[in-house]
Amino acid sequence: MVQQQQVFVIHALRLRGPASASDIANRFDLDLSMVRSSLNRLVKQRLARRYEGVLAGWMLTVSGRAEGERLLAEQLVASGFHDSVTLLYQQFLVLNPQLLSICTDWQVRLVGTQELINDHLDVQSDALVLQRLGALHHSAIRLLSELTACLDRFEGYSSRLSQAHERIGIGQTEWLTGPRIDSYHTVWFELHEDFLATLGRRRSEERVHYESAEETPADSEE
Repeated sequence: MVQQQQVFVIHALRLRGPASASDIANRFDLDLSMVRSSLNRLVKQRLARRYEGVLAGWMLTVSGRAEGERLLAEQLVASGFHDSVTLLYQQFLVLNPQLLSICTDWQVRLVGTQELINDHLDVQSDALVLQRLGALHHSAIRLLSELTACLDRFEGYSSRLSQAHERIGIGQTEWLTGPRIDSYHTVWFELHEDFLATLGRRRSEERVHYESAEETPADSEE
């Protein structure tokens, strides 16, 4: 039981670090006292350390990241869904550049060859961006349903993305890219990191996947 809890603490640090003990506990609904005990063990094992300063909080060491990936790999193999999760990751790689493009187009607009901060005066243009987000959200929720059926650890992403999408839909558009809230982009970035940690991948490896993914339309799986 203690080992399983420590897996969640290490993984929460990977997704949220630098983070407070409370942040880590909240990520997977863990007991706060257990989280603190686990953090102390991780420090003794040189798998985590606490940083002070502007970005104060607990973070994994290089060894801690490697240990977390090892534990997640064991969990994935034991689940019997390695190939399925890998396939879903490939589908995510089709959606990821689309989401990044949506966020960019929401934040900036092209005037001639110059990129300017989007003043959101062009209502029609903004509506088209949000329409693209709606289509992507539909695909993302379907993907997450399949992913959660493989690993229930991924539960929560769907509801968090849907909550952000609903807020955007009622005009609270800061929930698209806001960095200090559980915005669509914030949750999406965490989901991406979760895929990487689960499969032991690196972002630097993904360009090849993007290039091959672009050959297949995002909606081909619909």
